[in-house]
Amino acid sequence: MASIHPDKLPLWTLFAPVVAIGVDLALHGSTNALGGAALAAALLAGVMAAVYHAEVVAARVGEPFGAIVLALAVTVIELGLIVSILLGDQPQPTLVRDTIHAVVVLVLHGLAGLCIVVGAIKHHEVSFRTQGAQAYLTVLLPMVAVTLVLPNFTSTRPGPYYSGAQLAFASMVCLGLWVAFTFVQTIRHREHFTPARAVEEESHSPRPENRIAWIALGMLGVALVAVVLLAKAVSPFIQAGVAALGAPEALVGVIVAAIVLLPEAATALKAAVADKLQTSINLALGSAVASIGLTVPTVAVIAWFTGTELALGVEPMSAVLLTLSFLMAILTYGTGRATLLSGIVHLILLAVWLFLIVVP
Repeated sequence: MASIHPDKLPLWTLFAPVVAIGVDLALHGSTNALGGAALAAALLAGVMAAVYHAEVVAARVGEPFGAIVLALAVTVIELGLIVSILLGDQPQPTLVRDTIHAVVVLVLHGLAGLCIVVGAIKHHEVSFRTQGAQAYLTVLLPMVAVTLVLPNFTSTRPGPYYSGAQLAFASMVCLGLWVAFTFVQTIRHREHFTPARAVEEESHSPRPENRIAWIALGMLGVALVAVVLLAKAVSPFIQAGVAALGAPEALVGVIVAAIVLLPEAATALKAAVADKLQTSINLALGSAVASIGLTVPTVAVIAWFTGTELALGVEPMSAVLLTLSFLMAILTYGTGRATLLSGIVHLILLAVWLFLIVVP
């Protein structure tokens, strides 16, 4: 996690959410490039502040609860960006699919691969608990299959769409899997997700004071409000930028996923440098599990109320790449140790996926 002081919060984390809300109030509805840049900068500042405050709360409650706090904060940010585009002037029916797909691939290949490479360069070989890593994959694989693959094969309604009843059932499946996983992670088999040196490290790392943790929790709420407000203002600029480049709409989902994962990626990389790959895995894969388990049901309810169409099924090529992604993840997380080679392979597969989005 980021460098956290047990008895104080950096001033920027207190001012950034308030300034971000001020920027939104001043520039909301702006159509010029300068205004868009200011809104985007305020959005990123709000995201960074939100994740920092979530990290403070996470440091107070400890692992594995800390990873859950971070995943929930990131999911709220993701929902803000998705819903702002879905309900905007240029709705994008494939946005939920594209964003979830991007989160899964960026986590499995980009974030995990980069953490392994960074950790392996510094420590030669990195280790983690196989039970925890495989538990993430055990839940993530059916979530991805139900959300992104099955809509292409159901017959009640032609793919890539679910019928209303199917979407409701798929949402309950995703939510049920997330609840079951959270119970196992926090209560039943908590030790599977805790770094091997957790007890020793916690005894040497001072936890934030209760007062600081409560302030951080309050500021986390303010920061998330700022992010949700700014997401609506920034989303038209994201769509316009992708259209100006002549790139496929799927790139919007990649940008949304990258914004959501950027602060958490920095935290995961710091953990990898400190030889805490278990923490990196908790952050990375936990984000993907929460992204599907919480985002899909919430967006499904919003889509039902607003009559918005959700195209969830991925293209055949994407399904093949998703299968390859999980096969590689199973190999990587099956031994409890990872080397530079596996990290490089993950990053190359990320490059393949990105290239085929732009040049399908």
